[in-house]
Amino acid sequence: MNSPERHIGPEAAFNKAAALCSRCEYAPADIHTRLLKWGLAPQQAPAVLQRLTDEGFLNEQRFARAFVNDKFKFNGWGRMKIAYQLRAKGIAQDCIDEALTLIDDESYEQTLQQLLTSKLRTLRNKDPQQTRAALLRFATGRGFEPALCYRITATLINGDHDFD
Repeated sequence: MNSPERHIGPEAAFNKAAALCSRCEYAPADIHTRLLKWGLAPQQAPAVLQRLTDEGFLNEQRFARAFVNDKFKFNGWGRMKIAYQLRAKGIAQDCIDEALTLIDDESYEQTLQQLLTSKLRTLRNKDPQQTRAALLRFATGRGFEPALCYRITATLINGDHDFD
């Protein structure tokens, strides 16, 4: 049995979206999807999004900065994976580039070093080639740049590391 389609007006959609955006940062594309899911007419969604932006509930740059901070600090993602995910959410490239500059190069390398050191402890393989390949797959899968991954992996494999 099909339920009747729900419809929501622009004012109710704005209020609902504003309440949602007050609690957490959202990408404009995510809010657009929610507006349509709530039953707002597609031709009314741009006006509601513009009002949310004008009144400060939605801000693409603020979302990008929060996303970069969270994914780097809490998920251990590299710049490449973060940028890819932000592009997938429809964030403009200039916002992505600006937000990625917030990651300190020294802490970025330290994070990768810590992740690879931790991963190295879990590898049971003693063959250096297979160990190197596993570490490189892991690091690039996390979104770190291949050149940096090669350099830090080489340091770990050659024994220039401290496990303490």
